[in-house]
Formats: sequence, C-alpha cells, structure tokens
Amino acid sequence: MKNNNLSQYPNTRMRRLRKTRAIRELVEETSLNVNDLIYPVFITDKNNSENIELMPDIKRLCMNDLMQTAEKLVSHGIHAIALFPVIDKKYKSSNGEEAYKSDGLIQKTIAKLKSEFPELLVITDVALDPYTTHGQDGIIDDNNYVTNDKTIQILKKQALSHAEAGADIVAPSDMMDGRIGAIRAELEKNNFHNTLILSYAAKYASCFYGPFRDAVNSSDSLATGNKYNYQMDPRNSDESLREVALDISEGADIVMIKPAMMYQDIILKIKSEFACPVFAFQVSGEYAMLKAAANAGYLCHKESVMESVLSIKRSGASGIFTYNAIEIAQWLKE
Repeated sequence: MKNNNLSQYPNTRMRRLRKTRAIRELVEETSLNVNDLIYPVFITDKNNSENIELMPDIKRLCMNDLMQTAEKLVSHGIHAIALFPVIDKKYKSSNGEEAYKSDGLIQKTIAKLKSEFPELLVITDVALDPYTTHGQDGIIDDNNYVTNDKTIQILKKQALSHAEAGADIVAPSDMMDGRIGAIRAELEKNNFHNTLILSYAAKYASCFYGPFRDAVNSSDSLATGNKYNYQMDPRNSDESLREVALDISEGADIVMIKPAMMYQDIILKIKSEFACPVFAFQVSGEYAMLKAAANAGYLCHKESVMESVLSIKRSGASGIFTYNAIEIAQWLKE
C-alpha cells in the first residue's frame, strides 16, 4: 500500500514493532514449525549406507539406517517421510517394470516403515526414471520421445503397488498429461479411497536437479538427454495455473511446486488462486548450493537454511520437502 503523506511521522514509527524479540514474535506474519517439514530420503537395497558425493551429509540409506532415521523423525515430531529408491542397474529396463513389483525395494520399504512406525506418513515417488535404462520418467518410442499414454499405464500399476504396500500418499512426479485422473480411477477401483495423491503439478525443467539424479543413479542413464518435452519451461508462469487446475479436477488432493527457492512466485500464484494445500520441494541443487556456501565460509549454515525455508513458507507453501528437515526440527527447539 502506497502512502505519500509523510506527516504520519513521528506518530507512526514502524521500528516500534521491532524493538524486542517478544514484540517481533507477537506480530510475526509467518511462522515455521516442525509440522511443515517433510524429509526426503534415498533408499538402497545394499547392506550398508553410501555417501552421496554431490550432497554432503546425505546418504543412500540401507534398511537398518532408514529405520533409525524414521525413529529420529518421530522423536523430533516430523510427521512425514518421502521415499526415493536407488535401483541396481540389473533391475532397470527400457519400460521400468521393476517399478510396480510387489516385492520391489520401495514396496518392501513401505511395508516395513508402516509396520514399525504406523504414525509416520509415508509419501512415495511415482515416476519411472529410477527404473529405466534411459533415465527418462516414461516409456520412450523409436525417436526417444517419452510417450504419454503408454507411460500412464505403467504409472497406474506403480501407484497401485505403493498403495497396496501401505503408502499414505502417492506422489506422481512425471508430468505426464492425464496421469492424476488415471491413477485416481485405479485407486478407487481397487478400494484405496483414502490414499492421497500429491501431484507434482508444476515441476519445472530445472538445472537444480543434478545432485538428485546422481543420488538415484539416473544421471548416467540420462547422459546427454533432457526432460524439456514434459517438464515445465522455466520461462512460463501462467502455464502453472492450467497444470494445477487440471490436476485438481482429476483428483489431486495436494499439489507440488518444484523447485521451491527459485519458483516462489509460482508458489504464491498457486496458493492465491486455488483453495488447496500447496507443497514445495527444496531440491537437491538448492541443498547443495547452501551447503557448499556454508562449507566455504561464505554463509552461516543455520541462518541461511532457516531463512531459505522460512521464505518458502512465507510464499504460501504449507508443506516443505527439505533435506535439512532434521536439523531444522532441532533448531526450532533451541
């Protein structure tokens, strides 16, 4: 609001509301708490966890370490975990059939987590890139083009297998047209009426996914390829409104904006336009960028992470995927 009348001074002094911490907290417009946090984890079927070179302090977790991590999340009051599988090359194929096997890595992990930590919400990634030899999120044709409708048939099976294993929320991240409606219909047909769909409704073709692709071992498969013909163009904003509107109409319960830090205008636009929960993903490249700056002494790690996540919350996200979730939960208690 613009006001060119300077006669309000000194009656109006904005700094009075910033004088003490107690006053600042009393009038704060945005508050971050542990309920906003979702912890993404990489899981492996190997006996030992592995360091991820491009994501310092983050590991591909073996089952034992995953269970210890889940226990830590519960103890810190974090309500949700998001699973991303790291698949051995011998299980990958051009069509990604491993994605929907009932005894697959992700399916077994879901069942074990829900068995030992029933109160922890389990969110699962529905996409084929960890499972395909070509590293794309779908089935490719002879021209290496990702075919939409054939891919959806696999995604339906994948989502159903996750629901059958006990997933609370399935999260299609592939950006195929029409997949939310197809998955919702498949879940309804099989009586999974209460399984939620978190749609990656506005997922941009971002350079900030690099460390993630390294973490799930899909970067080598993708090689010189890209995902420009199905993920959104970073130059477009209004297109996100159409994407979200379609996914909501098809049955999405929650929509995701990805990445988060570089797309806060999109988060704000979606939150302002639609009466639905909006999540955001502080992606691997954003994590690595802040970590590298902190390790180099350019930024304070705690302050930069907290400010970045608070800004995502301020822009309108009600849930935030962040690899710093456990640290943030600890800092919030201080």
